[in-house]
Amino acid sequence: FERRIYIPLPDVQARIRMFELSIGDTPHELTRRDIAKLAKETDGFSGADISVLVRDALMQPVRRCSQATHFKRVTKEDGKRFWTPCSPGDSDPTTQEMSLMDIGSSELLPPKVSRVDFQVA
Repeated sequence: FERRIYIPLPDVQARIRMFELSIGDTPHELTRRDIAKLAKETDGFSGADISVLVRDALMQPVRRCSQATHFKRVTKEDGKRFWTPCSPGDSDPTTQEMSLMDIGSSELLPPKVSRVDFQVA
């Protein structure tokens, strides 16, 4: 016969920890307050639901890169230069019309994950 085990849904503190663990070292712009707000907004979500939500949100910057028609040059603190997606009307003088396929993988700097990415997901 089958044995059933009741596992309650995670509380707010558990959901905060799940978001932190799921995001991990991925570059993001989320503050502690943003994560707490996400945890409150996901009341009723299971751990699996949160995992799917985070995974989808972490893919949003990649989707923006693949859909972008314009990219601009950015320089990181170490002096290395990369391409990052931008809007066609961006006033940066380095803005160029191109697709993701025109950029080498080592030259691409995807945008950081933001609160908006979680709203879209």
